Amino acid sequence: MTTRTVLITGASSGIGAATAQVLLQQGWRVIAAARRVEAMAPLAAAGAIVLPLDLSDGGSRAQLADQVAQRYGVLDALVNNAGYGEVGPLETMALEQARAIFEVNVFGLMGLTQLLLPAMRERGQGRIVNVSSIAGRWVSPGSGWYGASKHALEALSDALRLELHRFGVQVVLIEPGLIATDFAAVAQPSIEQAQACSVYGAMMRKVRAGWDNVYRGASSPEVVARAIETALTDPRPRARYLCGHQSVSVIANRLMPTRIWDSFVRAQMT
Repeated sequence: MTTRTVLITGASSGIGAATAQVLLQQGWRVIAAARRVEAMAPLAAAGAIVLPLDLSDGGSRAQLADQVAQRYGVLDALVNNAGYGEVGPLETMALEQARAIFEVNVFGLMGLTQLLLPAMRERGQGRIVNVSSIAGRWVSPGSGWYGASKHALEALSDALRLELHRFGVQVVLIEPGLIATDFAAVAQPSIEQAQACSVYGAMMRKVRAGWDNVYRGASSPEVVARAIETALTDPRPRARYLCGHQSVSVIANRLMPTRIWDSFVRAQMT
């Protein structure tokens, strides 16, 4: 049986690192990519191929795609896991911050996909797994731009799934709930900045308290890794997989009238 090859972005920690470990254990050849190559030393020790990738940089994306093609051939699967987020009210968050979120979560992700997809399409098989979020289905106050980037990823994935069906390439969305990763640490400077705002500071402090409360039950990254494994190996994968703490909130949001849902969220976070 031919060894399957998968490229996982954002593999230096959290969901990406956990997914790489799970797939290595299942016999995949794992190419792990991230900005912090040194943080992927445990994956390298476990047998992964580790390569540098700055998803927001076109040159870095092209270099990675060239290395993959020349050394390892056509990918069996691509896991677009790398993501980035900052938080803050829409009125006050600088557009430069918003653009940085989209450069990674949308344009960088699709830029890399565009480079790796043609070989899959020409071979007539492959699987692309895009890691979204429940924030791609509903957003809380203070997370508008991050949620917008994940809403965009949902739309792009839906279109890509339809476009690639006749070529034998499957596209799957993973929608994690609250997961114990380093996202909070990365977003900490923007959270502190938002809390200092004279207009929205009180709201953002309440938002932060609400997040801290629900994150106490956060699921481990391995929960998402197992969902990704299923998305990669199921002969007929679903279009979307919800997983992790609070992910069922997507169902509640869909069933509940908007007015009632808004009242529920405002009571907790505004």
